[in-house]
Amino acid sequence: MSPNAHRDVSSSSTAVTPELLQRRLDTRTKPQGSLGQLEWLALRIGAALDTDRPQFAQPTVMVFAADHGIAADGVSAFPSAVTAQMLGNYLNGGAAINVLARQHGLALVVVNAGVASDVRTHPALTTRCIARGTGNFRIEPAMSADQCHQAIEAGRELAADTLQRGCNALLLGEMGIGNTACAAMLLHKRTGWSLADCVGRGTGLDDTALARKLALLEQAAMRVPGAMSPFDGIAAWS
Repeated sequence: MSPNAHRDVSSSSTAVTPELLQRRLDTRTKPQGSLGQLEWLALRIGAALDTDRPQFAQPTVMVFAADHGIAADGVSAFPSAVTAQMLGNYLNGGAAINVLARQHGLALVVVNAGVASDVRTHPALTTRCIARGTGNFRIEPAMSADQCHQAIEAGRELAADTLQRGCNALLLGEMGIGNTACAAMLLHKRTGWSLADCVGRGTGLDDTALARKLALLEQAAMRVPGAMSPFDGIAAWS
């Protein structure tokens, strides 16, 4: 079943354009623009679903948990063992995303995509573990090309299965100690922005730890200088 099967096309056979969506908003019983950012969001959702009467069908949140090898260098305030602890928190319903999912009627799918620590089986856990964590990208590629292909394909299959079961709104999230170091490196390599502009405090590093994190990532960046393709970048710096 195509996700497009859940589009509401009963209102009109006319192609849904930004102008049509805006006109529908402007002809409601309210002052024009009075809903602020909600109107901007409605326009985005209508455009994504290709209808001027958008409705979500079986909205689903998918959270992927995995460990990043760069965490071994102490780029985070917490050790990599916390990734498995947080995974357990998701499965026990105690994390913020669990609360948000319950409040808004969202299905929550928790995926072990490569947690380094031992993870107990759980009926609510989906396992697509490519490896027990990635390599430390300061000294080696985070993943081989084959591992990267496997990871992307696993995500594609999970998303396709969710959409085929009737979902038309899929939200993606991730968790893993060291993730902001990876994000900073990917942003730096794809944009050319300085690492100093890309690196942040993550889970609350103080000034000394932040400077150390930046120095380690600068060292890592020199391992493969220059631009890389998106695929090669993910394999190298995840």
